[in-house]
Amino acid sequence: MHRASPRESHASNDIRELHAKSPSCQLFGEFKKNKGGRTVDVEVLGHVTLKVGDERRTPSAPKVRQALALLLVNANRMVSTDVLVEELWAEQPPRSALSALQTYVFQMRQLLREIRPSECPKQLLVTTPNGYEFCVPPENVDLQRYERHRLAGQQAFQAGDNMAAVEQFRAALHIFAAPPLANVRRGMHLEAEIVRLEESRIGVQETRIEAELELGRHHEVLSELSGLASQCPQHEGFHRQLMLALYRCGRRPQALKVFNQLRQSLVTELGLEPSRELQMLQQAILSADPRLDTAERTPFLRTTADPAPLQVPWPAASPWKV
Repeated sequence: MHRASPRESHASNDIRELHAKSPSCQLFGEFKKNKGGRTVDVEVLGHVTLKVGDERRTPSAPKVRQALALLLVNANRMVSTDVLVEELWAEQPPRSALSALQTYVFQMRQLLREIRPSECPKQLLVTTPNGYEFCVPPENVDLQRYERHRLAGQQAFQAGDNMAAVEQFRAALHIFAAPPLANVRRGMHLEAEIVRLEESRIGVQETRIEAELELGRHHEVLSELSGLASQCPQHEGFHRQLMLALYRCGRRPQALKVFNQLRQSLVTELGLEPSRELQMLQQAILSADPRLDTAERTPFLRTTADPAPLQVPWPAASPWKV
């Protein structure tokens, strides 16, 4: 397992320092200092919403909401006009696409003026030479708060600080507790973003559970792992963790049954055998290998000499879909 080196730590500090000195960051500081009032909060992990205090507002027109969602997912980054048009009309935009997009932006700014009358909406939704940018302090964007906790958790996990990793990952998952962009019609760009976000959330869950297992919390994560393995029937990581948790809870037959069910699914649907790592874990469970009783990161993890793990496609059904 890779651990953060001093060079990487210094690089992270440099990035944070550069961000603090960036014009956009200084602009946000001036915004909060001069306005002194409540700023606009952006929510995309769930329903797409603009929030000021207790008031939540969302455009009612579907295409206006769709364009706003793409701007909010990319908050503090420019979204080109071409990308917005492609999102709204795919490969067959009408001749009036640019004028229609300008109308949608005008309607967004009208909404901003209603919920934030003390602020010029053009300072929040900025026109750039090639597109538009929604400018808001990063801490006011739920997606960016999620990413901050996710990165902090990953750094703590790589450094071997499992308690801190679990804390950060739980904070990230608390923010990301609902289907993203749930009230928005999605084109190609938003659809790709949803796939990215769902895979990111699954990765956070898997790494958080790994840290929990290293802390000896196999009883606590057992029910969660059972649900995740059921939701993702070909996800080897969750099945490996479930097998290990069951074994450590004294349920060796059930652990072997999990392996057999996964193997049957992979062979029947994809013509593939489980990865070498899982096969080694199965053999270790059969022989009651004492290394399995140790809550450490070492048992039967891949080494650089081992082949890459099986790359199994995500299940067709999203974990958010009901």
